[in-house]
Amino acid sequence: MLRTPALIAVAIGALVMTATPAVAAKPPSGVVDALQRDLGITKDQATNRLANEARGNTAAPGLRKRLGDRYAGVWYEGAESALVVGTVDAADTAEITRAGARARVVPRTFAQLTTVKNGLDRMAPPASVHSWAISPQDNSVVVQADDTAAAQSWVASSGVDASAVKLEQSAERPRLFYDIRGGDAYYTSQGFRCSVGFAARRGTQLGFTSAGHCGTTGVTTTGYNQVAQGTFQISSFPGNDYSWVATNANWTAPGVVNGYSAGILPVRGATVTQPQGSVCRSGSTTQWHCGTVTALNATVNYPEGTVSGLTRTTVCAEGGDSGGSFISGDQAQGMTSGGSGNCTSGGVTFFQPLGEILSAGGLTLVTSGGTDPPPTGCQNYEETYSGSLTSNQSVYQPNGSYYQATVSGTHAVCLDGPNGTDFDVYLQRWNGSAWAVVASATTPNPDETLSYNGTAGYYRYRVHAYSGSGAYTLGLNRP
Repeated sequence: MLRTPALIAVAIGALVMTATPAVAAKPPSGVVDALQRDLGITKDQATNRLANEARGNTAAPGLRKRLGDRYAGVWYEGAESALVVGTVDAADTAEITRAGARARVVPRTFAQLTTVKNGLDRMAPPASVHSWAISPQDNSVVVQADDTAAAQSWVASSGVDASAVKLEQSAERPRLFYDIRGGDAYYTSQGFRCSVGFAARRGTQLGFTSAGHCGTTGVTTTGYNQVAQGTFQISSFPGNDYSWVATNANWTAPGVVNGYSAGILPVRGATVTQPQGSVCRSGSTTQWHCGTVTALNATVNYPEGTVSGLTRTTVCAEGGDSGGSFISGDQAQGMTSGGSGNCTSGGVTFFQPLGEILSAGGLTLVTSGGTDPPPTGCQNYEETYSGSLTSNQSVYQPNGSYYQATVSGTHAVCLDGPNGTDFDVYLQRWNGSAWAVVASATTPNPDETLSYNGTAGYYRYRVHAYSGSGAYTLGLNRP
């Protein structure tokens, strides 16, 4: 019997932070040991920190959706990473507390800070400005510069709200790590040594992510063992700093990271850790080091060009570490881009978040144990499509394209996502110059349905993983 969907409105109940962490009950000893060493905390604090961050990272997207335009960011505080939620409305305090988080009332929303950050992104920075990013714990956009007077002048010329900008003296001067490997090494035909980030597939083609500055499209690679390996098929730098190498049949992917002293670590997803959350990095020069995330969506002014959308961390790195894996617990985060300092005196490292290249390149992260088959719902629709999404990734259906409706009528869709995720679906119509959303189903659940009565025209569906990762099935009916 044909299922007749109806447009579903957003209906979000009270948020409850589950007592079951997203990482294993007993984290790898190498991860705990490294957190003790690099953060100066106890074993119990490190273990509790990982569990709290796993719960917090899972809860963060729902908290953001629940608060809406009052949302002012989330971050962690203390040795054991207590989750803090910012809001501009004191009336949210009780609900945030009931959800198991600490409430912090601040003057600016996250959207306002994003507007300031975007305004700075449009201005070419002086060389003395090193990076800038939203700091929810400061409720401001923090600008790192070695000449704060020049930075202040640059901020003023941008026309943004200067009161929302915090200037910090910095001697970092980020640079790219060219002579690099993180995880396992690979070598390019241009003469560079870089490192594997994470295994990822495009359709049935296996490959791996890395840094964009490691090689341009068409450059070939050999592996750590000097065996022919693959070819760069995606590369973006500057602007971004990501790449994807398609590998040949000599290579397989177990979905793991070489953690050196921490052992071989499984990759089970890509839930993004929040500011002040723990993160670790693997690299052949300095091996395994950990620290915390200090800012998301940072823009970095490298001598070779400006890169936006990076994550700033306190993890140290040196030449030979670029392109390698950043991971929080068993959740993939991104690939080493550049930074300053070293692992003797300490430093700052930026990484390119993984989600951007997964979305832009239509890639699927390879996880330990492989990927689950798509769910079997939505089978009573005229057409069905399946795929896999990583948190914050979007794809378009049917088959990455669109369809034409030659008559007016009902467009109906069913989305069946994996349990424990929040997948949404949007129906878009071409208006002659751009794709416009005409209907959406965005509940905080994995499954969605919607129905829309539209005129003739061109349509497509955007399937979006608001949080969580896994395989999905999409069923649709056309007029």
